[in-house]
Amino acid sequence: MNDESRIRTAFQRNRKAVSLRPAVGQGTAVTRVSVREGMTCEIEDGPWKLTADYSEKQGGRGRGPDPGVFGRSALGSCLAIGYVLWAAERGVPVDGITVEVQADYDARGHYGLADVPCGYGAVRYTVTVESAAPEEDVERMIEEADRYSSYLEVFRDPQKLERTIKLVSTEVR
Repeated sequence: MNDESRIRTAFQRNRKAVSLRPAVGQGTAVTRVSVREGMTCEIEDGPWKLTADYSEKQGGRGRGPDPGVFGRSALGSCLAIGYVLWAAERGVPVDGITVEVQADYDARGHYGLADVPCGYGAVRYTVTVESAAPEEDVERMIEEADRYSSYLEVFRDPQKLERTIKLVSTEVR
């Protein structure tokens, strides 16, 4: 079975399962991030272990990408995977997909030096698709994939966000 068939079969099977039993597609994803040393973070999510850090220039140890890399990567990879899924589902032949994510920032916000966003001022993405399909088929597939992209929605629309603080006393005796 080629990749396109395998992807289409899995997509259709999962789509049917969620339509018949919505609870199958509902849950809570949990990622745990712990500071190990300085600003080096160990990230665990199921079997996956990643490392994030700041560069030495920013006071970190440079042991991994900074959080911005992971955020942009989450958006770009979610979009790219979505395009592959919807291309397989719609029978649009694809030989390659590249998503470039660009994010404008102003570090003054991060350092509390100006009344500017401490996050991104703007985010753009460029999708490059290698395909023999007609342009209108590719554009239709991209529109559909974007409509159902979870991380595009995270970037595009505010999400409900809650914070809980737990203090563990480290009092010396």
